[in-house]
Amino acid sequence: MAAQQQRRVPKRIAAVIVNSLKGGVVPRIGLPYITVGREREIAALLHDLDLVSEGGASFRFVVGRYGAGKSFLLQTIRNHAMGKGFVVCDADLSPERSLQGGNGQGLATYRELIRNLSTKTQPEGGALNLILDRWVSNVESHVTLEDGIGPDDPEFAGAVERRILTTIRDLQELVHGYDFARLLTMYWRAHLEGDDDTKASVTKWFRGEFRNKTEARQELGVNIAIGDDDWYDYLKLFATFLRGAGYQGLIVLVDELVNLYKIPNAISRQYNYEKILTMYNDTLQGKAHYLGIIMSGTPQSIEDRRRGIYSYEALRSRLTQGRFAQGGLVDMLAPVIRLQPLTHEELLVLIEKLADIHAGLFGYERSVTQEDLVRFLQVEYGRVGADTHLTPREVIRDFVEMLDILSQNPSLTIDGLLSSDQLNAPVQSVVEQREASSNHSTGVTVPATPSGRDDFTEFSI
Repeated sequence: MAAQQQRRVPKRIAAVIVNSLKGGVVPRIGLPYITVGREREIAALLHDLDLVSEGGASFRFVVGRYGAGKSFLLQTIRNHAMGKGFVVCDADLSPERSLQGGNGQGLATYRELIRNLSTKTQPEGGALNLILDRWVSNVESHVTLEDGIGPDDPEFAGAVERRILTTIRDLQELVHGYDFARLLTMYWRAHLEGDDDTKASVTKWFRGEFRNKTEARQELGVNIAIGDDDWYDYLKLFATFLRGAGYQGLIVLVDELVNLYKIPNAISRQYNYEKILTMYNDTLQGKAHYLGIIMSGTPQSIEDRRRGIYSYEALRSRLTQGRFAQGGLVDMLAPVIRLQPLTHEELLVLIEKLADIHAGLFGYERSVTQEDLVRFLQVEYGRVGADTHLTPREVIRDFVEMLDILSQNPSLTIDGLLSSDQLNAPVQSVVEQREASSNHSTGVTVPATPSGRDDFTEFSI
């Protein structure tokens, strides 16, 4: 029965799942077909969504070692949020994208977030114009239904503009709200007049693509442009605006916090941590509305008191867990959610799902039994060094590769593959793999964890 259910996965989605997992990344679609475990974590974050939809705000850190499933959890919440009517945006931090920087790194993160704006009807990003057009349509519909004025009525335009001014009044009370509201009004007028060039310029402004105020003034007549220092203020404006546009709110997902840890300049790191503190305080003190923020990173990028977020005392004192969350007791309402790696039992459920999906994608009858799956995991985790170095990502990649080889070579057996010398070779840590490679990277050297595991290569499952 399970196999039959899995074979009903659309081939396009099945292909994304298989190819993504084989490549070591989280698929953007199809996650419900392969989600295992994490019930408590998902429930806690869904509770946050309810809070945001009621006009509140939330901020969470998802912390987990290499292999714990941070990226997978973020993508799962992303899909849940879109299904509940939220707009979601996500960005991975990098050397070029941070939260604060002197060379446009903060603005680069904002641009990435806006580029990835996603909704239920446009889940793959690029939804800004869709959102703006929906807002215009909603306002016009309210004028027609509530005021009884149709589009052909000469008073229609004036009635729409008055309603727009009413709906954006709350925005004007926020920082930069007047200019934000002015650009919205400009977009509607361009829509009314069929002025696609002005609409494109306004969209460009919302995307943060004007390099300075001079460009914005020349093209739109506004003396303001989104910049490195104030981009977060505009995210708060977007959250409030989206609620008025018919959505539940805005969920912001930021991954790869380790790239803040890697910033070599201590002052630059502190500026970034100060920006996190601002976001954290805004959400918890009620200064932001309809906004949820989730950031993820490794334990060392968070808890290291020399370079991590805990090096900023104001954050450390807020995020350190209390005295009662000890001895296996976990507070899922705390600002920091700490993940543990998937158990062997959960991995067994996952690879069984993948076996069904793979068979359905390539059109063959699944021959791999549950006993075969158990033996596969036993072989994988029976290797020297597996306890400390083997990650679920590698296990899943090996499993998909095994399925590929078996399906392409009917004469081979799973017993033969599992008994191969290479599969039983010792597991190397990421650090050991790098040392064995001739391709030596330059830049900041990141220390390994005490176990020898490199905690800064993010795990995607």
